[in-house]
Amino acid sequence: MGVRLPRPAGQDVILLFPITSREPPPSRFAAEIPTTEKRRAGLAPDMRLWLVLDEYNQDVLGRSFYLEPEPPLGRLSKAFLLPLLKAFVARRARTKRVVRGT
Repeated sequence: MGVRLPRPAGQDVILLFPITSREPPPSRFAAEIPTTEKRRAGLAPDMRLWLVLDEYNQDVLGRSFYLEPEPPLGRLSKAFLLPLLKAFVARRARTKRVVRGT
């Protein structure tokens, strides 16, 4: 699952988060994808799937080797993603503060 982050000078960044059918342990930052969202995203609605947010790849859009020039299968709704992305940003900010403070 990719999230686009607009940047100045057209160097937009994309964060690519994995989706897995293997239930992550409670120590991981992950969320189970509801059936409605799986349908919206073009994923198998009968499978249990999780979006993992504590690991990701980062790439510059337009120079990405991860993306095919084909339209996406679907997308997850803002209502589902926004709270997760806010938590992701907060966790990332805390991690950066801890690293800088050491």
